[in-house]
Amino acid sequence: MTIFAGRMMRFAILGNAGSGKSTLARWLACRLNAAILDLDTVAWMPGSGALRRAEAESREAVAAFCRDHERWIVEGCYSGLIGEALFLMPQLIFLNPGEAQCLDHCRRRPWEAHKYDTPQAQEEHLTMLLDWVRGYYSREDELSLAAHRACFEAYRGPKVAFNSPLDLESLPERLLDQLLQSDGAPASQSRSAKKLSA
Repeated sequence: MTIFAGRMMRFAILGNAGSGKSTLARWLACRLNAAILDLDTVAWMPGSGALRRAEAESREAVAAFCRDHERWIVEGCYSGLIGEALFLMPQLIFLNPGEAQCLDHCRRRPWEAHKYDTPQAQEEHLTMLLDWVRGYYSREDELSLAAHRACFEAYRGPKVAFNSPLDLESLPERLLDQLLQSDGAPASQSRSAKKLSA
């Protein structure tokens, strides 16, 4: 593995369902040998897709993950929980490619075995997921666009916003170099690119 001296090795990725968070997390992890925490796995009670864990429990799980790994990526749509990782000043990446792109990614998403027992169970939840994705732009809870923007704008560490789908195939080293910046200065920018798989 290449060693990137002096570069950021901790990331927090925030965005709507289908925005490309998991794909970007895996892309970074395989290049940096970093551990990944999907916030869905700590936000909900084990074995239940309907019961939220106590907020304090979920926050402690995020904090423990960050303490236990030198290189890590925390990704999810929970602005409150991702805030626990932001105490350690990672690079914050906000993905906001638009409703149509998020819906398309969700429809084409492969089976997520850590969330659903079978591909059929995942398919049964698709309609509900698509409705939830559409609601992202009008809700006002911690899972909404408004909350994500507020989290991004308030963060004083290194950060970047992408308002178009990322292209992880074209010029990958240039993108990686951009995401590994670690000078600690805010880098709130919008980037254009071509595509990102679900």
